[in-house]
Amino acid sequence: MKVGMEIKFLINCGKVVTLHVEHQYCNFMKQLDTIFAEKLLKVSAIKLQPDNPFIWASGWNSPIYTDNRVTLSYPEVRSFIKVELCRLILENFPDTDAVAGVATGAIAQGALVADALGLPYVYVRSTPKDHGLENLIEGNLKPGQKVVVVEDLISTGGSSLKAVAAIRASGCEVVGMVAMFSSCSMRAGCPFLLLIWGLLEKIGRAHVRTPVTPQ
Repeated sequence: MKVGMEIKFLINCGKVVTLHVEHQYCNFMKQLDTIFAEKLLKVSAIKLQPDNPFIWASGWNSPIYTDNRVTLSYPEVRSFIKVELCRLILENFPDTDAVAGVATGAIAQGALVADALGLPYVYVRSTPKDHGLENLIEGNLKPGQKVVVVEDLISTGGSSLKAVAAIRASGCEVVGMVAMFSSCSMRAGCPFLLLIWGLLEKIGRAHVRTPVTPQ
C-alpha cells in the first residue's frame, strides 16, 4: 500500500517548508523500528545490564534502560524522533488542537513536536507543584480541545494514565497518545502509537549490525 503524506514546518523566518514523503507503508514500518533502535544504540542511549538490572520509576527491575534525554544532544536523532512522532499524529489524529508532553522525559520532545506542527503546547506534571500556582498542567488548555499526549516511553502506563486523567479533568478530549517505544506490557488510557514495538527484539537485531559508541 503506497502512502503519501505532507509535513509542514514553520521555519524561523516565517517560511513554511513542506516535506512530502512517499513510501511502501507496510515495509516502511517494519524497517522504521529497527532503524530507530540502531540510532539509539549509536548514541549510547540504550544501556544493558543483565547481571545488575536497572530499577525503573515504576519499581520494576529490568536488564535494559533507555536514557531518551541523551537523544536531545544529537540533532539528527532528535529530528528523526520529532518527524516520526509528527507523522504518527498527522496520519492518525489529524484533528488535534493541542499537544501535551508528560513530565519529565517527554517535555522537550513534546515541545519540538508541537512547534513543528504549529500547535499549542502544555506539559503535565506527575504531581502539582508544591509552591507558586501549584499547577498540575503547565500551560493553557481550552475546554473542548482535542489533545494528543506525547510520552518518551510507556512501561506500566502509570504516568500516562495520570496525564490523560489530568487533561480530561481540565475539560479536554484526549484523542490519542504517541511515544517512542514501550518496554513491556502497558496501559495508556487512550489509543496509542509507538515508534518501536517490541523494543528488546529490535535492539537485539540492531545490536548485531551496530557498534555501540564507547563511553
